[in-house]
Amino acid sequence: MEFFLFIVGFIILIGGAKFLVDGASAAGVKLGLSQLIIGLTVVAIGTSLPELIINVFASVAGNTELAISNVVGSNLMNTMLIAGIAAMIYPIKAGRSIYRRDVWINLLAILILIMLANDHWFVNAPNVLQRFDGGILLVFVAYVLYLIFSKSSPEEIEQEVDTANKQLSWPKLILFILGGVAGLYFGGRWIVGSATIIGSRLGISDSMLGMTVVAIATSLPELVTSIVAALKKNTDIALGNVLGSNIFNIFMVLGVSALIHPIPYESSYNTELFILLLSGLFITLLIYTGKTSKTISRIEGGFLVLGYLAFLTWTIAGAL
Repeated sequence: MEFFLFIVGFIILIGGAKFLVDGASAAGVKLGLSQLIIGLTVVAIGTSLPELIINVFASVAGNTELAISNVVGSNLMNTMLIAGIAAMIYPIKAGRSIYRRDVWINLLAILILIMLANDHWFVNAPNVLQRFDGGILLVFVAYVLYLIFSKSSPEEIEQEVDTANKQLSWPKLILFILGGVAGLYFGGRWIVGSATIIGSRLGISDSMLGMTVVAIATSLPELVTSIVAALKKNTDIALGNVLGSNIFNIFMVLGVSALIHPIPYESSYNTELFILLLSGLFITLLIYTGKTSKTISRIEGGFLVLGYLAFLTWTIAGAL
């Protein structure tokens, strides 16, 4: 029964996130909000909704291992597997907002998380993401949104907003929003509850589940979005979705989680965080160096995919 609820929970969770984003986007259009505002708030934050809901339930339940491993594992999959697959389908040509802003904010987010999590580097105290740390992360959410709003144009963001549901009537879009909220609630509740039971029965830690199965499942929206964008040769959007999701996962998802319940941090996570930092640096170097400047080639995308598969193999082998 727990395996069934675990799988169904993810289906409902991801479906709920899509319904909520579609309904909120349609409501924004009817209320006269610009494509820029809708794209940079509803759509951008919507990609991190699955991680956010799972972490909220995990934090409320005190399951802090699942809360942090979900974010780190999801960001690793985004950076290495999803960006790599997108580049293999069609080489990624980074737009101005990516190479001037997003790659650097992504690195900044990882560095800030490393500094906040490792209290023992600065004081004689246990490693904990306290509520104060969560507040700092949420302040950076506001800062990132300010940077994006001040540097983006409506033309840059308009293509990222789904136009399929712009003409929804008010009753339908309200149903979309309510259905999305219900899907997020029940999906997140079932996933966290069943994941804990499954892990204990199989002898698998919550951190292992969060770093692999849960992280992969919550990154499915980014994977689908990036593959579709790459097939349409809009790889700039694919990379922008990946980096945007990574930034909001750290600043918003972990910020909210730490505010709900302080998150104890095991130093062993530093290995995964430094791998995440190195992968972010690798993407930055690929964009700024090489024969074709500001481009990630198919071969380089292949290296990213191989790197993620190696990480996944190493993680699973270490848990057995």
